Amino acid sequence: MVQDNRQPVIEVRNLKKHFIIKGKGILHAVDDISFSVMPGETVGLVGESGCGKSTVGNVIMRLLPSTDGKVLFKGKDIFESRGSESMEYRKKMQIIFQDPYSSINPNKTIRSILSEPYIIHKLGKGKELNEKIEKLAEMVGLENYIMDKYPHELDGGKRQLVGIARALSLSPEFIVCDEPVSSLDVSIQATIINLLMDLQKKMNLGFLFVSHDLSVVRHISNRVAVMYLGKIVEMADTDTIFANTLHPYTIALLSAVPKIDLDKKPQRIILKGDVPSPMNIGEGCRFAPRCWMAQDICKIKTPELVEVEPTHFVACHFNQDSRKSAEGILKK
Repeated sequence: MVQDNRQPVIEVRNLKKHFIIKGKGILHAVDDISFSVMPGETVGLVGESGCGKSTVGNVIMRLLPSTDGKVLFKGKDIFESRGSESMEYRKKMQIIFQDPYSSINPNKTIRSILSEPYIIHKLGKGKELNEKIEKLAEMVGLENYIMDKYPHELDGGKRQLVGIARALSLSPEFIVCDEPVSSLDVSIQATIINLLMDLQKKMNLGFLFVSHDLSVVRHISNRVAVMYLGKIVEMADTDTIFANTLHPYTIALLSAVPKIDLDKKPQRIILKGDVPSPMNIGEGCRFAPRCWMAQDICKIKTPELVEVEPTHFVACHFNQDSRKSAEGILKK
């Protein structure tokens, strides 16, 4: 294996985000997860709704305070930054939100929206500012006539281009893409995804791509981390995740991806039981109540995320048997 000696643009270490729910206890939204994103790399973060993947992005961006853990930007903990140093991080780390309408100010024109980052950080005014905005709009494919319109006058695809342009305005090095195409038509999704990939190559951007759409994640990601109930249960490069899946939850998740093959009957693993509550979680594997392989140890001991193959990490007591077991279920 070739060692990659580059420094990650983002490194998440043992990150936790818990919410105290009055009268009920502690909700474990994100519970001790670690991963890194290299310059020019896309890490896909996938899982069911409610697994905590969007919360991860919000905590990294400091939109939510962390409960514990560290987020390092090029080796420095952003949670310890203050004042001018914090402002510098805000330039280098940006986010593209899921809903392009609610995430931009409906009372401002597109020109005003794109001007705001430059004005806040004092990076231009007058003619210089207008030139920067026009160049930014051209970069993402926004026509000039749109610049003096309001968000409600644009369709969803154009609004998301505005969100992408705003994220790129301060020349960031890392972007959280929080389900940026889930609210768009399929034809527009392809345009947005290809644009993000082109911009990444030009600017050497690191992406954390949060999504529940495995087809999109497979197309854009270099590595994939699978979350279940606040934990990362499997992480590997994209080809490995799809070709040599080892965690039972990931296997079940991938079996639900639609396949275009008229000669074969679709095969799916239907998980039984309900998703456990994230409130006051105790020891044991969180997937055990729905897992066809669960044994006594799964109920009392939490499996650690370990490297079972080079760069392939799995949190399962019986990961070497899960693939064979799943194939037996699918043949029935």
